[in-house]
Amino acid sequence: MINAADLIASFGSPLYVYQLDTLAAVAAQLRGMLPAPATLFYSLKANPHPQMVAELVATGCRAEVSSIGELTVALQAGCPPQDCLYTGPGKTEGELRAAISRGVTLFSAESSSDVGRISGAAGAHGVVARCLLRINGVGGAARGAIRMTNRSSQFGFDLGDVDQWAVEVMKAPHVSVVGLHFFPMSNARSEQDLASSFVESIGTAAHLRDAYGIPMQVLDLGGGFAAPFAKPGVLPEYPALKSELTAALKQHFPEYAAGTLELAFESGRYLSGTAGALYTSVTEVKQSMGSTFGVLDAGINHLGGMSGLRRLMPVEAKPEATGDEPRTRLKLVGPLCAPSDVLATDLEIALPDPGDVLQIPNVGAYGLTASLLAFLSRDSPVELTIRGDQVISASRLVVARQPFTARPVHED
Repeated sequence: MINAADLIASFGSPLYVYQLDTLAAVAAQLRGMLPAPATLFYSLKANPHPQMVAELVATGCRAEVSSIGELTVALQAGCPPQDCLYTGPGKTEGELRAAISRGVTLFSAESSSDVGRISGAAGAHGVVARCLLRINGVGGAARGAIRMTNRSSQFGFDLGDVDQWAVEVMKAPHVSVVGLHFFPMSNARSEQDLASSFVESIGTAAHLRDAYGIPMQVLDLGGGFAAPFAKPGVLPEYPALKSELTAALKQHFPEYAAGTLELAFESGRYLSGTAGALYTSVTEVKQSMGSTFGVLDAGINHLGGMSGLRRLMPVEAKPEATGDEPRTRLKLVGPLCAPSDVLATDLEIALPDPGDVLQIPNVGAYGLTASLLAFLSRDSPVELTIRGDQVISASRLVVARQPFTARPVHED
């Protein structure tokens, strides 16, 4: 077991530590709860650390990417380009051309215009791009989950307007519509809510196939698998999920059992969340007007910055307990010159001393790269990957300004 104090002595504080062994175990656990066979995509937005991506690719995960930067990481991690799913609204023709030039063949399309841009980029390269049509209008968010559908959104084709877009997208040149893409919710804690959303998506996919002739070679049901974030906890289990989905597939897609339908799922936080911890040192313990503040060397520039944008669950960091010492209520704040730099507002832990190291667990997903890295120009923490008690890699993300030369403007 690697000692945190030794790691900080060698690599400094704050410090992210990722356990690679956890990734393979969690991937196997998630696969065991899903119908088989099924494709499992790792969503790089959760954590694009190259070593973590490579570890998950080695377990058989494919890559779901939403930028050329994420695609570069996925390819360098060993994921073949044809195994990548390129997603996201507003994909530009430039990035689509770049993705296709690198061998990407599968895209999630969010609108008729998106299909048009994919078509143009594919035509420029003389290839046919495979498209999944992302659907907006199935299910909703359960308690504690992030709602991703069934409301006005930049994501997906509105199900209510299917008569307007179904025929149009099928006619696009250089594009082959091969299936549908759903993602009703994220971070669903209830197994029944998650299963219900998947089953509803399966029924909707069958209806779109039967009523509008949409080909169904691939059915991507998305994700929604929950994970604890920045506090102690374990991954939820979904023991009934496989049987419920298998029954729905048997009813609506009997060809799945024959191997002619590819079933896919996506996960970011479930696969990587419990693999990471943030070690942060206490700089000062301060009393102010009846409140106690623990001032840390890590703040929203290192953890939870995006939660303020309401696209992640709000951060409320809770370090691992270290013993039976009396508890004190305090606020955990970071070092930034900003009143919003708060990691926990009403935390009950043993009163720390300056120099103490706190471990914030379960931040392998939506940790460092989902934070305000460039704010106040502080150094990023070192990120370690370890296997057992061996350090595999140590690296630091650097925000740097580079000179830029304007592109030539061609006049007619």
